[in-house]
Amino acid sequence: MAYRNKTYICFDGDTDMKYYRLMQAWSANQRFSFDFYNAHDLNSARDTSEVESIKRQLRVRFANSKLLVVLIGENTARLTKFVKWEMEVALRLDLPIIGVNLNGSRKRDALCPPTIRDELAVYVPFGMKIVEHAMANWPASHAKYKSEGKTDYYHYTDATYMSLGL
Repeated sequence: MAYRNKTYICFDGDTDMKYYRLMQAWSANQRFSFDFYNAHDLNSARDTSEVESIKRQLRVRFANSKLLVVLIGENTARLTKFVKWEMEVALRLDLPIIGVNLNGSRKRDALCPPTIRDELAVYVPFGMKIVEHAMANWPASHAKYKSEGKTDYYHYTDATYMSLGL
């Protein structure tokens, strides 16, 4: 059994790569407390690979992941080849899911992919402090809510944002 300490980030590689790269930059910058073990560092799934070969490599990443972060942009809900599949795998593995709205919404909104729309997840806007807060706190909340049989989506209160200086 692999040690699950990685964060798997799911996103539209064609249009939302800059947000993923910014998260990597936050993590690499020693002046920021933001840090995560990136599941994407485990192997490299090349665009030229066959679909099944890519999925096999992605399964290795999932086997080492404790959390799924979905960067939700304008096109995310329409991506079925890999993004939908990644969300479905995370749900099967019962990974805590954080939906990160690239449009700034603090709640689940119309851009939310149908795959996770009615699942237990928390939604936050894209920003270092709130994403860091969600990554640190949502897994425990997810486990608690799951044990209580809750399946609804969540978002943080204004008080949470205020405590983070947002």
